[in-house]
Amino acid sequence: MTRLQGCGTALVTPFTESGQVDFAALRALVDWQIAEGIDFLVACGSTGEAQTLDEAERERVVAAVVEVAAGRVPVMAGATSNDTSRAVHETGRMCSLGADYILSATPYYNKPTQEGLYQHYRAFAESTPLPIIVYNVPGRTGVNVEVATLARLAQIPNIVGVKEASGNVPQMCEICRAVPEDFIVLSGDDALTLPLMAIGGHGIISVASNEIPAEMVQMVEIAERNDFAAARKVHARMLPLMSVNFIESNPGPVKAAMAAMGLIEETYRLPMVSPKAESKQKIVQVLKELGLLKAAFV
Repeated sequence: MTRLQGCGTALVTPFTESGQVDFAALRALVDWQIAEGIDFLVACGSTGEAQTLDEAERERVVAAVVEVAAGRVPVMAGATSNDTSRAVHETGRMCSLGADYILSATPYYNKPTQEGLYQHYRAFAESTPLPIIVYNVPGRTGVNVEVATLARLAQIPNIVGVKEASGNVPQMCEICRAVPEDFIVLSGDDALTLPLMAIGGHGIISVASNEIPAEMVQMVEIAERNDFAAARKVHARMLPLMSVNFIESNPGPVKAAMAAMGLIEETYRLPMVSPKAESKQKIVQVLKELGLLKAAFV
């Protein structure tokens, strides 16, 4: 497996109007993402509403993404639980489905100590040969992976990177300074991708690339060439979309936007619901300004 970097999409999970996983739409999205030049794909993350999918559905979603990707890009599968043994079990299943990487968020609700986090991920790593990406998203889980803990985890051979979504820029700086040079540091926030890459980060696991994969790939590739003046121009143009995607809890806004673009049906599973009317107006206005609305919405 080549070293992971660039722009990967945290795929939404499309649903039909009846609430079932829309596998036809999912397969079409995967093909479109690859045609647009995406570097890798992430299935069953928080943007994919993984916690509302049952075990069989998560297996089928990952299997479908792996099948359609067909080795053209790496596939990262989410395997998160606040019970370490369940997370280990989930990882084994994702490994058997052909995933190339595992993405696992810190245990939510339990609020483990830093030693608890270290032992959780060590147990994970010992259970699988797959490379693991730690997902640090304290706004969702209630616990932050501190820099010293991540530096310890980076010494475990198959813990190969972090999706850093703390929103804490000084912490990102410290991470890039503390981990080995070959440890993969990916942004978990679209709007902070360029700042992170400027200090040594390697790319983004993106929400916005559900809507604009080619543009997000372009921005990251330009930054990888250290042409930050050009990358800033792409960033500035797309920043309103990056921002409006989080006007309400993810993935509500991005799924509403994708529906307005004609990519999916706008359907959620509780407790996620459609954004309120005033939020949708702002989403549609941003899409209109970027020329992304399908004809019926213009």
